[in-house]
This record gives sequence, structure tokens and C-alpha cells, in this order.
Amino acid sequence: MADKRDYYEVLGVDRNADEAALKSAYRKLAKKYHPDVNPGNKEAEAKFKEATEAYSVLSDPDKRRQYDQFGHAAFENGAGGGGGFGGFDFSGADINDIFGDIFGDLFGGGRSRRSPNGPMKGANLRARINITFEEAVFGCEKELEITLKDPCTTCGGTGAKPGTSPVTCPKCQGQGQIVYTQQSMFGMMRNVQTCPDCQGKGKIIKDKCTTCKGTGYTSSRKKIKVSVPAGIDNGQSIRIREKGEPGINGGERGDLLVEVNVNRHPIFQRQDMNIYSTAPLTFAQAALGGEVKISTVDGEVAYDVKPGTQTDTRIRLKGKGVPSLRNRNIRGDHFVTFVVQVPVNLNAEAKEALIRFDEACGNRPARDGEDEPDRQEKREKKKKSFMDKLKETFED
Repeated sequence: MADKRDYYEVLGVDRNADEAALKSAYRKLAKKYHPDVNPGNKEAEAKFKEATEAYSVLSDPDKRRQYDQFGHAAFENGAGGGGGFGGFDFSGADINDIFGDIFGDLFGGGRSRRSPNGPMKGANLRARINITFEEAVFGCEKELEITLKDPCTTCGGTGAKPGTSPVTCPKCQGQGQIVYTQQSMFGMMRNVQTCPDCQGKGKIIKDKCTTCKGTGYTSSRKKIKVSVPAGIDNGQSIRIREKGEPGINGGERGDLLVEVNVNRHPIFQRQDMNIYSTAPLTFAQAALGGEVKISTVDGEVAYDVKPGTQTDTRIRLKGKGVPSLRNRNIRGDHFVTFVVQVPVNLNAEAKEALIRFDEACGNRPARDGEDEPDRQEKREKKKKSFMDKLKETFED
């Protein structure tokens, strides 16, 4: 027994692991090293046996207590019987109880499967449309042309030549499944696979329809109307029910999933339900304030700029954002960042006006030929009239 590894080490769990942790650890190892997954791999088979032995002991409360007290010696010299792995006896264990929930039908006792030749929903189709920023905000109607399958009108969807019918598959007797039974280290195992002759349909077409080549369907280009809801965002999809592939064996059609691509806007940017943009302000508008026009998705709106507004000042236009997908009466906001434009290409008169303005603010040194008291007196006398003239200059 000196060569045996500790059972807890084999499963990769600590000594306080509960039943769920043991089962989870064993499930991973069993799936990885099972002989059917690794045919002919002796090393994998040995690891599978080792993990199975460890789990069978630690999952049994009585055997686990014995192992925790005496180690591997608890099962030496026939203490646990002579059969199974490394002298451990599995004769009293129900193999299906140990493996049924892990491997399902592989051991014959797992969960039942849906009949492969029963009604099945058809596959979904995918398509893409492009819309503008405004169409995403307010919603729109689009038309999409796609290729759709429909039951063949010649054979009525059976795939068989008119006057003939599909026959029951002789290999699976119409079940669509083949059950293989084989001997393994645990006894007889049952493996269920899809019938290779009928591909799980349970029927075989001997004389195929010449129109659909036995598929039962024909394809054609069709136009589909897509209702784009207000507030949809880039990358989101619209589901159109039963516009996908036809169902199998009487199942319903799949759906059409239309992905929406929203084109970029030259001014607006979106984040969730809010819209962001910038708006220019002239030097005079920023300094003196006044009404300006701001572009929104609803058109231009008037806004009163406060005197002395600085660049990067952000304002909020409430309710001018994107509608909610769930309730179009609820809208986000539009945030506008003002950018003050510095005057360029000034003429002589404008330059002189700015120089006088800078002097009036005390930001420019005195020009030659004037004493400071004289300049101060002139500034005081002309301060009000100059501001009026400056305002008239920029407004013109």
C-alpha cells in the first residue's frame, strides 16, 4: 500500500471537503480520464481507476471514517474484500448510483433524452441593418431582404418524390437512435448515439423530390419589414419571431435576429440615454453673455449664456436625450460643453479695441507719452463708454 496516493490528494480536495465538493472534484477527473474518452491510454485509465477508488471511499461516510482513522490500511488484507481496484471491493456498490448523474446514458441510468425525431424548433437566422443616429433615437421602419426556406410545394415538405413517401429507417426502427452495449470494467455500459442512416429523423427517403433534392424545402429571397424601436443602441438586436429556419418534424420556425449598426453623428455622441456635444461661443458671447442657439436632436433650442462663461463649462438640457426602450416617454438629457473661440484675423480696429480692453483691465503696460495718473483718470472716465463700444463692436 506504500505506492498508493492519499485519496484527498487524488481528488484535489482538503480533508474537510463536503459531499458536494467531493462529487464536483470527481466529476472533473472522471470526465477527463474516462477510458471511452481516452481509448487505449493506459495512463488515463489508471488515473480514472485511482479517482474512482478515492471517490467511492470518501463518498461513503462509514468508509471515510475508517480511512481517516487507519488510512489505506483500513482496506488491506481483505478488510474491504478482494475485488475492484487495488483490492478494494465494489461488489456492494451500485455503479449507476456512483456514475449515473455524471455520465447520464453512458451507464444506462442517467437522465432521459428528448427523442431526436420529435418536433424541434428551427434554427435562428441573423442579419444586420444600418441606421442613422436620429433613427436610433426616434425609431424607424426598415426593409430587409434575406433568403428564407419554405416547404417545397412539389412534395409538400416531405422530401419524397410525388407519389412516394418516406419509409421507417430499418437500422433504428424509426427511433432515430442506436443503442450500443459493451462490456467495461464496471459491467455492461449503454451508449446512445444518433442513427447514422437517418440522421436521427427515423425516416429514410428512397425516391427524392427532384425540386428540393430531398430536403423538403426551397429557398427564395424575401423582404422583411423591421420595426426599429426608439432608443435602440449600437450593437443591440431586434428579434422577429418565426422568420428563421423552418422547424423539424413539425416544430415551429426559428427567429430572425437583426443586429443594429448606428452610424456615427458629426456632432452628437451617446452614452446610455444621454447625448453629449460641444457648442462654440465667441469671445464677446462668453464675456457679455446673451442668447445662443444650440443644436439638439429635436432641432435648435435657445439658451441664455451667463456673462463670464469660461471654456469647458458644461450645461444640461433636460429631456433632450434618448428615449428609454421600455418607455419612450422617459428621455435622457443632453449635456453641452461650451468652447470659447479665440478671435483670429483681426483688423486694425478690432486689435485696437482689444488693446484698449486689456489696458482697461490693467493687464497691459502703459503706452509711451502718458503718466500713470493720467492713464488712470482716462480709464475711469472711459470705462463705461468703452464697454458699451466693445459690445457694439463684437455684436456688429
